[in-house]
Amino acid sequence: MTTVAEIRQILDSAYPPKLAESWDAVGLICGDPASDVKKVAFALDCTQAVAEEAVRLGADMLVVHHPLLMRGVTSVAADTPKGKVIHTLITGGVALFAAHTNADSARPGVNDVLAELIGITPGRPILPQTGNSVDKWGVHVPAAAATAVKEALFDAGAGTIGDYAECAFTVEGIGQFTPQPGATPAEGEVGVAHSGPELRVEFVAPASQRRCLIDALRAAHPYEEPAFDIVDMADTADLDEAYGLGRIGELPEPMTLREFTQHVANALPPTAWGVRAAGDPEAIVKKVAVSSGSGDSFLDAVRGLGVDVYVTSDLRHHPVDEYLRAGGPPVIDTAHWSSELPWTSQAAAIVGEQAGVDTHIVDIRTDPWTLSTHASE
Repeated sequence: MTTVAEIRQILDSAYPPKLAESWDAVGLICGDPASDVKKVAFALDCTQAVAEEAVRLGADMLVVHHPLLMRGVTSVAADTPKGKVIHTLITGGVALFAAHTNADSARPGVNDVLAELIGITPGRPILPQTGNSVDKWGVHVPAAAATAVKEALFDAGAGTIGDYAECAFTVEGIGQFTPQPGATPAEGEVGVAHSGPELRVEFVAPASQRRCLIDALRAAHPYEEPAFDIVDMADTADLDEAYGLGRIGELPEPMTLREFTQHVANALPPTAWGVRAAGDPEAIVKKVAVSSGSGDSFLDAVRGLGVDVYVTSDLRHHPVDEYLRAGGPPVIDTAHWSSELPWTSQAAAIVGEQAGVDTHIVDIRTDPWTLSTHASE
């Protein structure tokens, strides 16, 4: 029998929690990890209607994109909106799990589904995650201390390349320094120039480990001030495969903004909001940037990426106006719900295949807008 914990492990593997933004709240929200799971429901939001539908379906677990408890609360009493949802789920035996910005940045993830849905092959992110970049290090150390220093650095996460660990390259040389007053040199004397044989040890390490590697180096190195250099290799990474928010790709054939806006509307789940665009309707678009959900915080980044159009949701008047005045390409504004709901099919397929449980997508439209009108002619 599959458990909540096993479903959580599958989802954490597909959408690693480490990819979540620092402000986010992802993972298991309620439910017993040891509980059995036969059916998993998937939805974008856990509203009261969605929670009740999950219970009606006989689901043992509900997986959503938007966390129910994003910010701190002091009560989940049943007479509060969020509390009522939690009580409905617990009473109905439904565990609740959220994969949010970790699913946005994962590959494949929410942004890949959106990109493919509107007809582009998802390439590099709009904002690659720098935590996945690699540093190249060079450390100068007396020959007698080289082994101990390397071991300390390897233990701290350095020197792994693919399936190989403790990878390093060593070059012999002569080091020179003159200790100044106040120094307590491990070798040489204050005020006297000193030179001696040293090794330069080179290795790679994840950029995310930089701080702890510096601490490990200083603790293991015999010198008060070890000499080392770090080169950020992020620019050499394959950005087309990098984790991160948003995606960029190209349409098979160029089309006008007017045509592409209609194409996007046809591809996404329909809402009262519909799809709107800003920019010259006859502008030709081929290179496309997409960001699922609210994406106006990426407008400045998009403007410098050489794309012809940016597709996202929840755009606001002043940011878009300033962006276009600054020379940004056209933008297409979709309903938040419609840009992200398609991800539920991807998540359901992953869980269904790996866990062998029944899956069901709750497609209740949680987009809050119910009416859109234009003036009568």
